[in-house]
Formats: sequence, structure tokens, C-alpha cells
Amino acid sequence: MSKPYLDEEDISAVVDVLKSGNLVQGSKVLELETKIKDRFGVTQCSAVSNGTASLHLALLALGVGKDDEVIVPAFSYIATANVVELVGAIPVFVDIDLATFNIDVSKVEQRITPKTKCIMPVHEFGLCVDMDPILELSKKYNIPIIEDAACAVGAKYKGNYSGTFGEFASFSLHPRKSITSGEGGILVSNSIELDYKIKTLRNHGIEPNSIPMKFVEAGFNYRLTDFQAAMVSSQMRRLEAILTRKAELVKIYYNLLRKDIITLPFVPIGSEHSWQTFHVVLSNHAIRNALQEYLKKNQVFVNYGAQCIPEMDFYKNKYHFDSQQDFPNAYKAYSCGLALPLCETTTEDEINFVCELINKFQYAE
Repeated sequence: MSKPYLDEEDISAVVDVLKSGNLVQGSKVLELETKIKDRFGVTQCSAVSNGTASLHLALLALGVGKDDEVIVPAFSYIATANVVELVGAIPVFVDIDLATFNIDVSKVEQRITPKTKCIMPVHEFGLCVDMDPILELSKKYNIPIIEDAACAVGAKYKGNYSGTFGEFASFSLHPRKSITSGEGGILVSNSIELDYKIKTLRNHGIEPNSIPMKFVEAGFNYRLTDFQAAMVSSQMRRLEAILTRKAELVKIYYNLLRKDIITLPFVPIGSEHSWQTFHVVLSNHAIRNALQEYLKKNQVFVNYGAQCIPEMDFYKNKYHFDSQQDFPNAYKAYSCGLALPLCETTTEDEINFVCELINKFQYAE
């Protein structure tokens, strides 16, 4: 469904670090952080071991803890809610807009309570959330925002990059993302104070640049290695080419897929999608499963795009949700959705082949 592409320069950058013997967080991590700041116009950046770690650190830096509430979408990768649980807080789920797969901004305010300590919108699959209403609520209620931009590096909302709206924004460097270090995460901010807290917590609670080392927090080992950072720094030079290539392939899907078979993702005016995933929705669960099996038999691998988190065993058992009733759009996106093949190395012929198969598909009850 997706395959990371590393060219000779990327590989050479990693080999150079391996030969140097300086493998842990060091100059290459600093170099990557500088590139991210310059590229996306933020003042602070911390590279960490994975995207989940970056969200975890962001919540801790904002002081979110036991019995606090964090507003999250009901449809996302499960890490979005897991980090809330890990700090002892309560994830407050909001249903999504089925057209965009993003949190339904019209339903957020009704979920705000005196216990709400953070809003965590997710730019699902690489499409930015409609941020203006979220920003208005943040200002009205004095609630900070953490953008879960795991899929959305390079995406834009009204001309502004994802990751530039909240107190924090988290990007993932997982292999399915446009740029990758295998595992890794990026946390950006425009607050020196908050970033200082992150840099302390990611490295065993050591006060940054302290000599001798001062252990001022009970921190974590959430560091990114220098060879991982070198790999990502190298890929940054061709990020635009990667995003352009994906957009070109997506056009084939839009042009060739029969609209009576599936519902295609919607991109609002003013948004620039980064297309980490091309996610479609079938009319019901049985048809989705049949199409998935049909494609598998024809050597095409597809998968669920994300989870209806309240439907997952841990959350369903703990909070006793009725997802079909409480979060119908999230449930449908999960139970009837499929992520189709898409990555930088996918060819036009492969997309044509997938479209041809889907258009020929016939469901027999």
C-alpha cells in the first residue's frame, strides 16, 4: 500500500553518520530541527523518537494530567487518544465530518467543560482541519491547541502550513509518511518556554545545555538518533517533489474511479492536501470487506485508514460507548472505509490497474 523511497543521497547521509560514530542525538538532530523551523516558519522545534512521544510530551508540557479532559476526534489513529490516557486525562470524543474525515468543528463547543484543558484536532490523512472555528474557541475559552499533524507535513490551510496554528503541532516520521526516519517525530511550537520543557523531558529530564548536567525533571528517553535525523534532513530537499507526485497520482483516482461505487474524499477550497492516504468510503461494511478481499486476490493490498477509536476494545470497555449511535460518521469512516495504494514510488500504471479492478468489482450478497 505504501513504500518509502530513499535515494542514494539519503543513504549516503546515514552512512556518513554511522562512520562518524556519533549516533545519538547530536549535530544532525539540531540540523534537522533548524531545517524544519526554516521550512515551515516556526521558531521552535524538537525532534523525538516517534510521533506518539511528541504528543505525549506536548500534553505534559501544557500541564495536562489526572482527570483533565482533552477534546479529540472519534476517527483517527488510536495514538491520538492513547496519549491522553497516558497522562491520566480523559479523551472527549467528537464525531467527524464524513466528507473530510476531520473533526466536526460545529460539534466541538458543546463538548467543552470546565475540565477541558486542551483541544487536539487531527489533520486526518493530510487534510487540514477547518482551523478558524477551533482558534476562535481556543481564544474564547483560553484552551490551548495541539495539532496532531502526523499525516500533514506540507499541507496548507488558507495559505498557512499545518503545524503553525496551535501551541504545539506534532508530525510523524513513520514509513508511511512523506518523509521518514523509520520511527520518529517532530514537535514544533512558537514558545521558547514550552520548547525548553520539551527538550528537558525528552532527554531524561536534563536541563538543556547544562554543564555539568542538571537533572531537573523525571524525564524520558524520547531522543531521535543522529542517523535518523540525517535521513530526514536529506529527504527535506525533495519534499515538494514528493507532495507534487502524490497529488498527480491522486488525480488519476479522481478521474478514473466510478463514483457510484465509492465516495471519494473531499478537499475544501482553500486547503492543500498532502495526501498521506487516499481514503474512500463504500456504502456499507459488507461491501467494503468484499472489495478488500477482491483486491487482495488480485494482488492489491488495501487497509483501514484509521480507527473509530471509541469502538476499539479498550475505549469501548472503559467508557461504554455506542459508537454507531454516538459517533455515526466516525463509525462509518472506519467500518466502510479503505485506504488505497499511494506513495511516491507508485506508478501511473499501478493506479490505473487499481481503478480498473475497482470499477469491475460487483458485489453479490
